[in-house]
Amino acid sequence: MPQTHSILRAGLRKYFGPWAGASATMPIVLAAISFAPVGAALAAPCTGPGAPTTTQTECLTAVQIPGNALRSFDISWDDADRAEYYLGDRSNAGIDIIDTEHNTFKRTIGGFVGIKLLGSGAVDNNHSGPDGVVSHGRWLYAGDGDSTLKVIDLNAPTASAIKQTLSTGGTTRVDEMALTTDGKLLLVANNAEDPPFGTLFNANGDASTSNVSKVTKITVDNTIIPAGLGLSIEQPTWEPKTARFYVSIPQINNPTGCLPFSTGSNQCNGGLLVIDPTTLSTPTAVIGAFNSTTNTGVLPLNQCGPNGATVGPHENLLLGCTPANLPGSTTTLVINAKTKNFANIGGITGSDEVWFNAGDSRYYTGSSAAIKPTGSPLGSGAVLGVIDGTSVLIETIPQSSGSHSVAADCKRNKIFVPQVAPVAVVGAGGDTNTTAGPGSPTVGSLICGSNNGCVAVYIHETDDEDQQDNQDNACQTNDHQKDHHD
Repeated sequence: MPQTHSILRAGLRKYFGPWAGASATMPIVLAAISFAPVGAALAAPCTGPGAPTTTQTECLTAVQIPGNALRSFDISWDDADRAEYYLGDRSNAGIDIIDTEHNTFKRTIGGFVGIKLLGSGAVDNNHSGPDGVVSHGRWLYAGDGDSTLKVIDLNAPTASAIKQTLSTGGTTRVDEMALTTDGKLLLVANNAEDPPFGTLFNANGDASTSNVSKVTKITVDNTIIPAGLGLSIEQPTWEPKTARFYVSIPQINNPTGCLPFSTGSNQCNGGLLVIDPTTLSTPTAVIGAFNSTTNTGVLPLNQCGPNGATVGPHENLLLGCTPANLPGSTTTLVINAKTKNFANIGGITGSDEVWFNAGDSRYYTGSSAAIKPTGSPLGSGAVLGVIDGTSVLIETIPQSSGSHSVAADCKRNKIFVPQVAPVAVVGAGGDTNTTAGPGSPTVGSLICGSNNGCVAVYIHETDDEDQQDNQDNACQTNDHQKDHHD
């Protein structure tokens, strides 16, 4: 159905550049989409279930990615100071860069392995790339499917942007990662190794040339993450007040003797790996059980098998719990980095990447398994989750199936959510979240206005100048206090 965005009424010039609103007769109502075959002219984006008119978070537009239709992508990242969003786009074997001020595609930095397939024809996530991404200033760091870390100079021309390629010594992908606030230490996870491991690197900080080097390979004690069971470590984040990396672990030996991936009564809960990088100087390190005195080690969790992790207000960490790790789980966890007190958020689960946006003090989740509470108008299944800074679920907005990646621009309060193309276009891994049964438009195609997939742009509007000033100040404070999400 057509949709009018109040943000267009309130500030066209602010969000779309000096041309916007130049004509008093410029139409601001989006036309209804027609579901067209791939390669056909674009229809209007932001229609269908993924563009509700009743939510606080509004669908603003969709950015089309040139090249192959989006079948597989991984983690994304936003740098509000550079007004750039970065997506690990396996379908086009590179990092896509979007201008977050003007909502336009800028370029793709290639040189990655792209999509690898299993014998079944499904995407082999463990060997495809790029995967995790994170940035500080001119330097962007990205994991690849061949167990390498690529260091990219964002100020360089596309053809010469990759300045270093460093192996972590594994055989599977370098996945998610996090930087310290000053950009001088980088932690990356090889999630698909058995046993999994992390690698601490000296990173570039604000240097003008790249000189990244490996510091320590980090593993977890075998009694906590037993080898041979296919267990993992996932998204890290840096919390500056405690000066620790916090890393989600989907499953640990908790309770002792539990059965990984069990749907019975003896399930394995997840854990939180807490790392003090100042204690790591040797080539290898094995981290054991949690020590409350040093605030390091593996902290057991309850009712959560997490993938995502992000730092919110008051040293709180939001963890993206998912029933893929703890079958039957129905909540998301917020835990305090200092006290370890925690609270569960109902109605949202199945999150991979999660992001705290300092501009509006809200968490955003890339969730593939939201649960619709009884009597609630909230969407279920694959959604964009919106949680306020007090850990209350505000709304869930339907997305293409398998939605798992999200990042926000804290200076513009824009939220970026990549969408896969329909399964009929790209095959296994494509969007199966249809609006009215087989053959009907998919949720993602209606959001995108095309069958190629896209990056959807949502916005949480601030109307007046005072609110905008507060938003900018909060974002700047956030930049100085923490190293974003990862």
